[in-house]
Amino acid sequence: MDDKLGESIAKKLNVLIALTLNRALNSSPFQHNKKETGDKIRYLASFGLNPNDIAEITGSPVQSVRTLLTPSRKK
Repeated sequence: MDDKLGESIAKKLNVLIALTLNRALNSSPFQHNKKETGDKIRYLASFGLNPNDIAEITGSPVQSVRTLLTPSRKK
């Protein structure tokens, strides 16, 4: 599979994951609560998603996701 096709598929899957996660939590993707977003980030990271994908799914900056996932910041 070429890289562009793989990236395209990954982006589409990230959209589906984001919509499914928001639906499961009965929340709107247009409202951002910092604690709720942090919980989502940690939840997605527990499945092994990389920070770039997590940032795209949650609509958060990549650097914020990386900072939140540093060992000293995990709960």
